[in-house]
Amino acid sequence: MGVPKLRFKDENGQDFPDWEESTIGDIITQKSEKFNPEKSEENFKCIELEHLSQETGELLGYTDGQKQKSIKNKFRKGDVLFGKLRPYLKKFLKAPFDGVCSSEIWVLTGKKVSNDFVHLFIQTENFITVVNISSGSKMPRADWGVVSDGLAQYPVKEEQTKIADFLMAVDEKIAQLTQKCELLARYKQGVMQQIFSQELRFKDDGDRGFPDWETYKLKDIVNINPKSAKLPDSFIYIDLESVKDGYLLFENRIELETAPSRAQRLLQKNDILYQTVRPYQRNNLLFDKSGDYVASTGYAQIRTDQNTKFIFQLLYSDDFVNDVLARCTGTSYPAIDSTSLSEIQVNIPDIPEQTKIANFLTSIDEKITEAQTYLDTVKQYKQGLLQQMFV
Repeated sequence: MGVPKLRFKDENGQDFPDWEESTIGDIITQKSEKFNPEKSEENFKCIELEHLSQETGELLGYTDGQKQKSIKNKFRKGDVLFGKLRPYLKKFLKAPFDGVCSSEIWVLTGKKVSNDFVHLFIQTENFITVVNISSGSKMPRADWGVVSDGLAQYPVKEEQTKIADFLMAVDEKIAQLTQKCELLARYKQGVMQQIFSQELRFKDDGDRGFPDWETYKLKDIVNINPKSAKLPDSFIYIDLESVKDGYLLFENRIELETAPSRAQRLLQKNDILYQTVRPYQRNNLLFDKSGDYVASTGYAQIRTDQNTKFIFQLLYSDDFVNDVLARCTGTSYPAIDSTSLSEIQVNIPDIPEQTKIANFLTSIDEKITEAQTYLDTVKQYKQGLLQQMFV
Protein backbone atom coordinates (compact mmCIF):
# COMPACT_ATOMS: atom_id res chain seq x y z
CA MET A 1 0.00 0.00 0.00
CA GLY A 2 1.40 3.38 -1.04
CA VAL A 3 2.06 6.37 1.17
CA PRO A 4 1.37 9.97 0.03
CA LYS A 5 4.52 12.05 -0.37
CA LEU A 6 2.87 15.05 1.30
CA ARG A 7 1.10 14.50 4.63
CA PHE A 8 -0.55 16.73 7.21
CA LYS A 9 -0.30 16.53 10.99
CA ASP A 10 -3.05 16.74 13.58
CA GLU A 11 -3.70 19.68 15.90
CA ASN A 12 -1.04 18.39 18.32
CA GLY A 13 1.60 18.11 15.61
CA GLN A 14 1.34 14.33 15.53
CA ASP A 15 1.19 12.15 12.43
CA PHE A 16 -2.22 10.95 11.33
CA PRO A 17 -2.81 7.19 11.08
CA ASP A 18 -1.86 5.35 7.90
CA TRP A 19 -4.35 5.51 5.06
CA GLU A 20 -6.85 2.68 4.66
CA GLU A 21 -7.32 0.77 1.41
CA SER A 22 -10.67 -0.30 0.01
CA THR A 23 -12.57 -0.50 -3.26
CA ILE A 24 -13.89 2.69 -4.78
CA GLY A 25 -17.43 1.34 -4.46
CA ASP A 26 -16.86 0.78 -0.73
CA ILE A 27 -16.04 4.44 -0.06
CA ILE A 28 -18.15 6.19 -2.73
CA THR A 29 -21.73 5.53 -3.78
CA GLN A 30 -23.06 6.23 -7.25
CA LYS A 31 -26.73 5.73 -6.43
CA SER A 32 -29.07 8.72 -6.70
CA GLU A 33 -32.78 9.36 -6.37
CA LYS A 34 -34.44 8.77 -9.73
CA PHE A 35 -36.38 11.50 -11.48
CA ASN A 36 -39.21 10.99 -13.97
CA PRO A 37 -39.53 14.18 -16.04
CA GLU A 38 -42.82 13.03 -17.59
CA LYS A 39 -44.59 12.61 -14.25
CA SER A 40 -42.99 15.32 -12.15
CA GLU A 41 -44.73 18.68 -11.85
CA GLU A 42 -41.76 20.24 -10.05
CA ASN A 43 -39.31 22.48 -11.83
CA PHE A 44 -35.67 21.80 -11.06
CA LYS A 45 -32.47 23.39 -12.20
CA CYS A 46 -31.09 20.92 -14.69
CA ILE A 47 -27.45 20.18 -15.51
CA GLU A 48 -26.54 18.41 -18.74
CA LEU A 49 -23.15 17.18 -19.88
CA GLU A 50 -22.39 20.34 -21.87
CA HIS A 51 -22.88 22.39 -18.71
CA LEU A 52 -19.82 20.76 -17.11
CA SER A 53 -16.49 22.34 -17.98
CA GLN A 54 -13.51 20.23 -18.97
CA GLU A 55 -10.98 19.70 -16.14
CA THR A 56 -11.79 22.93 -14.26
CA GLY A 57 -14.82 21.89 -12.19
CA GLU A 58 -16.78 24.96 -13.27
CA LEU A 59 -20.51 25.14 -13.99
CA LEU A 60 -21.04 26.62 -17.46
CA GLY A 61 -24.80 26.95 -17.15
CA TYR A 62 -28.05 25.08 -16.51
CA THR A 63 -31.66 25.04 -17.67
CA ASP A 64 -34.89 25.44 -15.68
CA GLY A 65 -37.79 23.02 -15.72
CA GLN A 66 -36.12 20.40 -17.89
CA LYS A 67 -38.54 17.73 -19.14
CA GLN A 68 -36.34 15.70 -21.50
CA LYS A 69 -36.40 11.91 -21.13
CA SER A 70 -32.62 11.83 -20.68
CA ILE A 71 -32.95 13.71 -17.37
CA LYS A 72 -33.19 10.91 -14.84
CA ASN A 73 -31.16 11.69 -11.72
CA LYS A 74 -31.69 13.99 -8.77
CA PHE A 75 -28.77 15.45 -6.86
CA ARG A 76 -28.33 17.50 -3.70
CA LYS A 77 -26.16 20.50 -3.05
CA GLY A 78 -22.67 19.22 -2.28
CA ASP A 79 -23.00 15.99 -4.28
CA VAL A 80 -20.24 15.39 -6.82
CA LEU A 81 -21.18 15.13 -10.50
CA PHE A 82 -18.96 13.35 -13.03
CA GLY A 83 -19.56 12.96 -16.77
CA LYS A 84 -19.42 9.25 -17.59
CA LEU A 85 -19.72 9.81 -21.38
CA ARG A 86 -16.22 10.33 -22.83
CA PRO A 87 -14.76 10.37 -19.30
CA TYR A 88 -11.31 11.31 -20.61
CA LEU A 89 -12.70 14.86 -20.89
CA LYS A 90 -12.67 14.99 -17.07
CA LYS A 91 -15.98 16.84 -16.66
CA PHE A 92 -16.87 17.18 -12.99
CA LEU A 93 -18.59 19.51 -10.54
CA LYS A 94 -19.37 19.85 -6.86
CA ALA A 95 -23.09 20.67 -7.08
CA PRO A 96 -23.83 24.25 -5.93
CA PHE A 97 -27.60 23.61 -5.59
CA ASP A 98 -30.25 20.88 -5.53
CA GLY A 99 -31.30 19.80 -9.02
CA VAL A 100 -31.56 17.10 -11.67
CA CYS A 101 -29.09 15.94 -14.28
CA SER A 102 -28.61 13.86 -17.39
CA SER A 103 -28.27 10.10 -17.17
CA GLU A 104 -24.82 10.61 -18.71
CA ILE A 105 -23.70 12.14 -15.40
CA TRP A 106 -22.89 10.16 -12.28
CA VAL A 107 -24.09 11.53 -8.95
CA LEU A 108 -21.40 10.58 -6.43
CA THR A 109 -21.51 10.82 -2.63
CA GLY A 110 -19.03 9.70 0.00
CA LYS A 111 -19.64 6.77 2.32
CA LYS A 112 -16.38 6.44 4.23
CA VAL A 113 -15.08 9.76 2.93
CA SER A 114 -16.49 13.27 2.74
CA ASN A 115 -17.93 14.72 -0.46
CA ASP A 116 -15.06 17.23 -0.46
CA PHE A 117 -12.64 14.30 -0.54
CA VAL A 118 -14.67 12.64 -3.34
CA HIS A 119 -14.48 15.88 -5.32
CA LEU A 120 -10.68 15.82 -5.09
CA PHE A 121 -10.28 12.06 -5.53
CA ILE A 122 -12.08 12.02 -8.90
CA GLN A 123 -9.48 14.50 -10.20
CA THR A 124 -6.57 12.15 -9.44
CA GLU A 125 -4.77 10.07 -12.04
CA ASN A 126 -5.71 6.92 -10.10
CA PHE A 127 -9.44 7.52 -10.57
CA ILE A 128 -9.17 8.78 -14.17
CA THR A 129 -7.11 5.72 -15.14
CA VAL A 130 -9.67 3.32 -13.67
CA VAL A 131 -12.55 5.23 -15.30
CA ASN A 132 -10.94 5.20 -18.75
CA ILE A 133 -10.11 1.49 -18.51
CA SER A 134 -13.81 0.82 -17.87
CA SER A 135 -14.89 2.73 -21.01
CA GLY A 136 -15.72 1.45 -24.47
CA SER A 137 -13.92 2.53 -27.64
CA LYS A 138 -16.39 3.89 -30.22
CA MET A 139 -18.44 5.95 -27.77
CA PRO A 140 -16.53 5.70 -24.46
CA ARG A 141 -18.90 5.51 -21.51
CA ALA A 142 -17.54 4.61 -18.09
CA ASP A 143 -18.96 1.56 -16.32
CA TRP A 144 -19.50 2.02 -12.58
CA GLY A 145 -19.63 -1.73 -12.13
CA VAL A 146 -15.99 -1.86 -13.20
CA VAL A 147 -14.94 1.40 -11.55
CA SER A 148 -16.41 0.44 -8.17
CA ASP A 149 -14.05 -2.57 -8.03
CA GLY A 150 -11.00 -0.35 -8.43
CA LEU A 151 -8.81 0.20 -5.38
CA ALA A 152 -8.60 3.48 -3.48
CA GLN A 153 -6.81 4.65 -0.38
CA TYR A 154 -8.16 7.23 2.04
CA PRO A 155 -7.19 8.88 5.35
CA VAL A 156 -9.14 9.50 8.52
CA LYS A 157 -11.78 12.25 8.46
CA GLU A 158 -9.53 14.84 10.12
CA GLU A 159 -6.84 14.49 7.46
CA GLN A 160 -9.47 14.47 4.72
CA THR A 161 -10.61 17.87 6.01
CA LYS A 162 -7.08 19.29 6.05
CA ILE A 163 -6.45 18.09 2.49
CA ALA A 164 -9.78 19.50 1.27
CA ASP A 165 -9.31 22.88 3.00
CA PHE A 166 -5.83 23.28 1.53
CA LEU A 167 -6.77 22.35 -2.03
CA MET A 168 -10.02 24.34 -1.95
CA ALA A 169 -7.90 27.43 -1.24
CA VAL A 170 -5.95 26.62 -4.42
CA ASP A 171 -9.24 26.15 -6.29
CA GLU A 172 -10.38 29.57 -5.11
CA LYS A 173 -7.20 31.10 -6.53
CA ILE A 174 -7.80 29.29 -9.81
CA ALA A 175 -11.37 30.62 -9.92
CA GLN A 176 -10.14 34.19 -9.36
CA LEU A 177 -7.54 33.91 -12.11
CA THR A 178 -10.08 32.33 -14.47
CA GLN A 179 -12.44 35.24 -13.88
CA LYS A 180 -9.61 37.69 -14.57
CA CYS A 181 -8.87 36.00 -17.90
CA GLU A 182 -12.56 36.06 -18.83
CA LEU A 183 -12.91 39.75 -17.93
CA LEU A 184 -9.86 40.67 -20.01
CA ALA A 185 -11.20 38.67 -22.96
CA ARG A 186 -14.61 40.36 -22.72
CA TYR A 187 -12.94 43.76 -22.42
CA LYS A 188 -10.93 43.13 -25.58
CA GLN A 189 -14.02 41.90 -27.42
CA GLY A 190 -15.90 45.07 -26.48
CA VAL A 191 -13.02 47.34 -27.47
CA MET A 192 -12.62 45.55 -30.82
CA GLN A 193 -16.30 46.08 -31.54
CA GLN A 194 -15.90 49.80 -30.92
CA ILE A 195 -12.72 50.04 -32.99
CA PHE A 196 -13.91 48.14 -36.05
CA SER A 197 -17.29 49.91 -36.03
CA GLN A 198 -15.26 53.16 -35.82
CA GLU A 199 -17.01 54.30 -32.65
CA LEU A 200 -13.52 54.53 -31.16
CA ARG A 201 -10.90 56.36 -33.25
CA PHE A 202 -7.23 57.06 -32.62
CA LYS A 203 -5.26 60.25 -33.22
CA ASP A 204 -1.76 60.79 -34.52
CA ASP A 205 1.15 61.96 -32.39
CA GLY A 206 0.17 65.56 -33.07
CA ASP A 207 -3.32 64.93 -31.65
CA ARG A 208 -4.85 65.17 -35.10
CA GLY A 209 -7.50 62.82 -36.42
CA PHE A 210 -6.60 60.22 -39.02
CA PRO A 211 -8.26 60.08 -42.47
CA ASP A 212 -11.54 58.24 -42.96
CA TRP A 213 -11.44 54.48 -43.31
CA GLU A 214 -11.80 53.01 -46.80
CA THR A 215 -13.62 49.92 -48.05
CA TYR A 216 -11.84 47.17 -49.96
CA LYS A 217 -12.33 43.58 -50.89
CA LEU A 218 -9.95 41.42 -48.90
CA LYS A 219 -8.16 40.35 -52.10
CA ASP A 220 -7.28 44.02 -52.79
CA ILE A 221 -5.21 44.38 -49.61
CA VAL A 222 -3.79 40.88 -49.07
CA ASN A 223 -2.37 38.03 -51.11
CA ILE A 224 -4.24 34.82 -50.33
CA ASN A 225 -2.37 31.54 -50.78
CA PRO A 226 0.69 32.94 -52.55
CA LYS A 227 2.57 30.49 -54.76
CA SER A 228 5.05 28.51 -52.71
CA ALA A 229 8.57 27.61 -53.64
CA LYS A 230 9.54 23.95 -53.66
CA LEU A 231 8.95 22.39 -50.26
CA PRO A 232 12.08 21.47 -48.26
CA ASP A 233 12.94 17.83 -47.63
CA SER A 234 12.15 18.26 -43.91
CA PHE A 235 9.92 20.83 -42.20
CA ILE A 236 7.73 21.67 -39.21
CA TYR A 237 4.16 20.84 -40.19
CA ILE A 238 1.31 23.01 -38.88
CA ASP A 239 -2.10 21.38 -39.13
CA LEU A 240 -5.47 22.37 -37.70
CA GLU A 241 -4.66 20.73 -34.38
CA SER A 242 -1.42 22.69 -33.96
CA VAL A 243 -2.99 26.11 -33.31
CA LYS A 244 -5.40 27.31 -30.63
CA ASP A 245 -6.40 30.87 -29.73
CA GLY A 246 -3.59 32.40 -31.75
CA TYR A 247 -0.81 30.20 -30.36
CA LEU A 248 1.24 27.42 -31.91
CA LEU A 249 0.82 24.62 -29.38
CA PHE A 250 3.55 22.28 -30.58
CA GLU A 251 6.01 21.72 -33.42
CA ASN A 252 6.07 18.45 -35.32
CA ARG A 253 8.93 17.92 -37.78
CA ILE A 254 8.19 15.54 -40.64
CA GLU A 255 9.88 14.41 -43.83
CA LEU A 256 8.55 15.53 -47.21
CA GLU A 257 8.30 11.97 -48.48
CA THR A 258 5.90 11.03 -45.66
CA ALA A 259 4.04 14.37 -45.46
CA PRO A 260 0.25 14.43 -45.94
CA SER A 261 -1.06 15.85 -49.20
CA ARG A 262 -2.48 18.87 -47.34
CA ALA A 263 1.03 20.04 -46.39
CA GLN A 264 1.42 22.66 -49.11
CA ARG A 265 1.74 26.18 -47.67
CA LEU A 266 5.42 27.13 -47.23
CA LEU A 267 5.47 29.95 -44.69
CA GLN A 268 7.38 33.22 -44.44
CA LYS A 269 7.71 35.31 -41.31
CA ASN A 270 4.64 37.57 -40.78
CA ASP A 271 2.32 35.34 -42.81
CA ILE A 272 -1.14 34.88 -41.32
CA LEU A 273 -2.82 31.47 -41.19
CA TYR A 274 -6.61 31.79 -41.31
CA GLN A 275 -8.60 28.70 -40.30
CA THR A 276 -11.03 28.04 -43.16
CA VAL A 277 -12.61 24.93 -41.61
CA ARG A 278 -14.92 25.77 -38.66
CA PRO A 279 -13.70 29.39 -38.74
CA TYR A 280 -15.92 30.26 -35.77
CA GLN A 281 -13.20 28.66 -33.60
CA ARG A 282 -10.86 31.54 -34.58
CA ASN A 283 -7.78 29.37 -34.27
CA ASN A 284 -5.69 31.64 -36.50
CA LEU A 285 -1.96 32.24 -36.28
CA LEU A 286 0.32 35.22 -36.89
CA PHE A 287 3.44 33.34 -37.92
CA ASP A 288 6.53 35.02 -36.44
CA LYS A 289 9.19 32.34 -36.79
CA SER A 290 12.08 31.66 -39.14
CA GLY A 291 12.96 28.32 -40.64
CA ASP A 292 11.18 25.65 -42.63
CA TYR A 293 7.49 25.60 -41.69
CA VAL A 294 4.67 24.29 -43.87
CA ALA A 295 0.96 24.69 -43.13
CA SER A 296 -2.05 22.60 -44.03
CA THR A 297 -4.45 23.64 -46.78
CA GLY A 298 -7.00 23.77 -43.98
CA TYR A 299 -5.66 27.31 -43.56
CA ALA A 300 -5.72 30.22 -45.94
CA GLN A 301 -2.21 31.67 -46.07
CA ILE A 302 -2.39 35.47 -46.04
CA ARG A 303 0.46 37.83 -46.88
CA THR A 304 0.06 41.61 -46.88
CA ASP A 305 1.83 44.96 -47.18
CA GLN A 306 -0.60 46.42 -44.63
CA ASN A 307 0.19 46.29 -40.90
CA THR A 308 0.19 42.52 -40.36
CA LYS A 309 -0.83 42.73 -36.72
CA PHE A 310 -3.80 44.94 -37.64
CA ILE A 311 -4.96 42.53 -40.35
CA PHE A 312 -4.62 39.66 -37.89
CA GLN A 313 -6.87 41.47 -35.39
CA LEU A 314 -9.32 42.36 -38.17
CA LEU A 315 -9.71 38.68 -39.04
CA TYR A 316 -10.66 38.02 -35.40
CA SER A 317 -13.40 40.68 -35.33
CA ASP A 318 -17.03 39.59 -34.96
CA ASP A 319 -18.16 41.31 -38.17
CA PHE A 320 -15.51 39.59 -40.25
CA VAL A 321 -16.18 36.15 -38.72
CA ASN A 322 -19.93 36.59 -39.31
CA ASP A 323 -19.27 37.49 -42.96
CA VAL A 324 -17.13 34.36 -43.29
CA LEU A 325 -19.78 32.12 -41.72
CA ALA A 326 -22.42 33.51 -44.07
CA ARG A 327 -20.30 32.27 -46.99
CA CYS A 328 -19.42 28.87 -45.53
CA THR A 329 -20.69 25.60 -46.94
CA GLY A 330 -21.32 22.42 -44.97
CA THR A 331 -23.00 21.92 -41.60
CA SER A 332 -20.88 19.63 -39.42
CA TYR A 333 -17.64 21.15 -40.72
CA PRO A 334 -18.53 24.55 -42.21
CA ALA A 335 -15.74 25.80 -44.45
CA ILE A 336 -14.99 28.71 -46.76
CA ASP A 337 -12.96 28.53 -49.95
CA SER A 338 -10.24 31.06 -50.73
CA THR A 339 -12.24 32.69 -53.54
CA SER A 340 -15.21 33.41 -51.30
CA LEU A 341 -12.84 34.62 -48.57
CA SER A 342 -11.14 37.02 -50.96
CA GLU A 343 -14.46 38.68 -51.89
CA ILE A 344 -15.34 39.77 -48.33
CA GLN A 345 -15.45 43.54 -47.94
CA VAL A 346 -13.51 45.14 -45.10
CA ASN A 347 -13.09 48.69 -43.85
CA ILE A 348 -9.54 49.70 -42.95
CA PRO A 349 -7.73 52.90 -41.91
CA ASP A 350 -4.41 54.09 -43.28
CA ILE A 351 -1.29 52.32 -42.05
CA PRO A 352 -0.35 54.83 -39.27
CA GLU A 353 -3.76 54.29 -37.62
CA GLN A 354 -3.52 50.55 -38.26
CA THR A 355 -0.26 50.61 -36.29
CA LYS A 356 -1.87 52.48 -33.37
CA ILE A 357 -4.76 50.00 -33.28
CA ALA A 358 -2.48 46.98 -33.59
CA ASN A 359 -0.22 48.15 -30.77
CA PHE A 360 -3.20 48.83 -28.50
CA LEU A 361 -4.86 45.44 -29.10
CA THR A 362 -1.56 43.61 -28.88
CA SER A 363 -0.95 45.15 -25.45
CA ILE A 364 -4.28 43.69 -24.29
CA ASP A 365 -3.31 40.32 -25.75
CA GLU A 366 -0.09 40.43 -23.76
CA LYS A 367 -2.05 41.03 -20.54
CA ILE A 368 -4.36 38.12 -21.40
CA THR A 369 -1.35 35.89 -22.11
CA GLU A 370 0.29 36.89 -18.82
CA ALA A 371 -2.89 36.12 -16.86
CA GLN A 372 -3.42 32.82 -18.70
CA THR A 373 0.17 31.76 -18.13
CA TYR A 374 -0.17 32.41 -14.40
CA LEU A 375 -3.46 30.50 -14.36
CA ASP A 376 -1.86 27.53 -16.14
CA THR A 377 1.00 27.59 -13.63
CA VAL A 378 -1.40 27.43 -10.68
CA LYS A 379 -3.33 24.59 -12.34
CA GLN A 380 -0.10 22.65 -12.80
CA TYR A 381 0.77 23.36 -9.17
CA LYS A 382 -2.57 21.89 -8.12
CA GLN A 383 -2.01 18.77 -10.24
CA GLY A 384 1.36 18.33 -8.57
CA LEU A 385 -0.27 18.61 -5.15
CA LEU A 386 -2.90 16.01 -6.09
CA GLN A 387 -0.16 13.60 -7.07
CA GLN A 388 1.67 14.16 -3.78
CA MET A 389 -1.39 14.15 -1.50
CA PHE A 390 -3.11 11.07 -2.96
CA VAL A 391 -2.02 7.51 -3.71
